[in-house]
Amino acid sequence: MELADRVLAGDVRAVARLMRDLDDDIPGSREELARLHARTGHARVVGVTGNPGSGKSTLTNELIRAHRAAGRTVGVVAVDPSSPFSGGAILGDRIRMMEHATDEGVFIRSLATRGALGGLSRSTSDVVAVLDAMGKDVIIVETVGVGQDEVDIIRLADTVVVVCVPGLGDEVQAIKAGIMEIADVFVVNKADREGADRTVRELEMMLHLRDQAVARAQAERMAHGHHAAGMDLAPAAASLDWEPPIIKTVAQRGEGVAALLTQVDRHHAHMEATGGLLARRQARARRGLLALLQHELMRAALHAAGGDAGVTAMVGRVLHRQSDPQSEVAAWLGRLLRP
Repeated sequence: MELADRVLAGDVRAVARLMRDLDDDIPGSREELARLHARTGHARVVGVTGNPGSGKSTLTNELIRAHRAAGRTVGVVAVDPSSPFSGGAILGDRIRMMEHATDEGVFIRSLATRGALGGLSRSTSDVVAVLDAMGKDVIIVETVGVGQDEVDIIRLADTVVVVCVPGLGDEVQAIKAGIMEIADVFVVNKADREGADRTVRELEMMLHLRDQAVARAQAERMAHGHHAAGMDLAPAAASLDWEPPIIKTVAQRGEGVAALLTQVDRHHAHMEATGGLLARRQARARRGLLALLQHELMRAALHAAGGDAGVTAMVGRVLHRQSDPQSEVAAWLGRLLRP
């Protein structure tokens, strides 16, 4: 039986193996993923993001519990910091969710960022696709929380949950990072702390500013007719016809999680009714195609150059002024595009 067939049959070992092969870019893994494509597109993808220390992992753990109580199967992709020694995931988030390890309705996978900007590794979307094909109803992607680069989740999730905490200046950080523009639901976690109500009020004021900024950005895109590669961020998560709710939670005690789940479900229903879900998934598919094209072109280009040795030779010629970068790249492209 092919690996893809075993994944579709729910073979957990096959799922783990394919995820590992995709993350390591093992030859043949993408062909296996291609066989799964027709069986994807059914799962809800929820992104959970926010600064380190905001309690994302604890909140994710409670969301798993709530979804399971509602009869939904759950996949989790916990994007961890990379180990400086092995390059692999440190697995901190998965350790926090070990209570679900024996639940057949839950599959948790940790991925290393491997230096990727945006808090997501290159293979995150591949792993989400495998979980989707496996038949999970909901897939939660918990990002590493890297501040200003943490906006990449909008390119993957149907609903983005941004987690803040009182007293750590998360609100100000959110504006700096652009997180205000991608949030569908805000969570003020650790709401039993002093200052929680103040955090809610500040977020409400910032949402007003965010709405104005989104309106200007959308008007500018329409005025200039942008349909180039930069548009893979569209449509913006901050839709003018959706006002992100602000939910207070105390994840360690499970407080507020039911209200959060209600708002996530409400957002999904809204996106389905307005066509926003289709538009967001269309943007995701476009970005995925462009990313894969870039990856394959770079692979082909390195082969045309003669591998690392060829690139090193080009660098040497440029370094010693025997050639210039423009001429080297032009010759490189000539070899790549030669019929």
